[in-house]
Amino acid sequence: MNGVSAVSLAIPDGAEVRRSVEAPRAVRPEGQISLRVRLRRWFFRRLLRAGMAVYLAAMAALKGISRRPRPIRPGEGCEILLTGTFYSENWIAAHLRPLAMAARCARVRVVSTFPIPPIPKVEAIYPPAWLRRVLGDVPARLLTFAWTALRTRPHFVGGFHLLVNGLLAAFLAPLVGARSIYNCTGGPAELLDGGIWAENRLFGKLDMPDAVVECRLLRAVREFDLLIVRGEGAREVFRKAGVCAPIHVVTGGIDARRFFPARDAPIFDVILVGRLTEVKRVDVFLRAVQIVARQLSPLSACVVGGGSLRDELENLADELGIADRVRFVGQQNDVERWLRRARIFVLTSDNEGLALSLIEAMLCGLPAIESNVGDLPDLVRDGQNGFLVLRGRPEAFAARIMELLSDSRKLTAFSAAARRDALEHEAATVSARWNEILQGLPSTAAVI
Repeated sequence: MNGVSAVSLAIPDGAEVRRSVEAPRAVRPEGQISLRVRLRRWFFRRLLRAGMAVYLAAMAALKGISRRPRPIRPGEGCEILLTGTFYSENWIAAHLRPLAMAARCARVRVVSTFPIPPIPKVEAIYPPAWLRRVLGDVPARLLTFAWTALRTRPHFVGGFHLLVNGLLAAFLAPLVGARSIYNCTGGPAELLDGGIWAENRLFGKLDMPDAVVECRLLRAVREFDLLIVRGEGAREVFRKAGVCAPIHVVTGGIDARRFFPARDAPIFDVILVGRLTEVKRVDVFLRAVQIVARQLSPLSACVVGGGSLRDELENLADELGIADRVRFVGQQNDVERWLRRARIFVLTSDNEGLALSLIEAMLCGLPAIESNVGDLPDLVRDGQNGFLVLRGRPEAFAARIMELLSDSRKLTAFSAAARRDALEHEAATVSARWNEILQGLPSTAAVI
């Protein structure tokens, strides 16, 4: 499952932009797979190429008939409509609360099938139950999103992730006289190789990189009025790829009054928080724990999060002989309580934006040992508040875990630095950044 060291982001005119985004894993070449899989790849490659061609042609046609963006009058707040696939209340609150707190924001409507926690100025809209039964959750949500945009005509229409929420938002915006927002939470990997790493069920069926689909997705990104990314690395990639729209770096905003260092002695040495999916590479975490457990005893680990791989990962822990060392606790809404029970936070993902779980852990005073991927280096200062290691290398993670656990002075110093650096991502600071963006001011302030 090792990826390549660098990949190319195709540009419509044939040029390429080289950048440090890495493919999360290797893909088997055609000669090593069955005829049935090759035929499936061929079908979805043609389907998605044709679908993106039709989408881009429709976007071009809209330019001739689109409404002018609804003006935002002095003293008037912005009406914002968003949709996304959400997995936890913490994630939702971290992204919606700072936006809604901005003085320039009048209201945020969110179309979702996941329960939206109560947040001032945030209105949750859910697809009718009958529509979900007839169409399924995702089509029902997207149809409700489109209808709400046509009915309410907000100032901004946006989606979390490009596929397919962002694509629909970009299409709807000119129809309703709104500005389109692409909230890129996963970084350029959302369109890399045609979207096969984006955890989208449709585009994931490509199974292997497709430069044509990637190129067309990039052209679609160029149609947005505003891009929100999680780190400077993502902004640089999109700029070099010819995206001319304003690109702002805005992380989620965390409540520092809720996430704070523990007062009691921790009971876990290491903790991982994340969805139990392939991209999070929890298998690497477990193998690192196995290595450390051979050197340091006793050792205790905790995995917070739910997902399709839980049974497989629990079986792996048993095979590695560490089932008694690792506790799987599932999805937790009070994740701060679990973080405060640990000493070190570990994130072994193959790809990330600037993970909210990382910010939350560092606010709780946990040094972080992270894969050196995506936008994680924006917050983790190697050798000062945590460590960055090569992804997919259990031995590298294990070495850094042992280094901190065996040096209490270093662990304490890293802990203080982690808390201090993470305060830059507190909710009020992020809200001020949103207010600046909504006012249309030049972005000259420090990136948050």
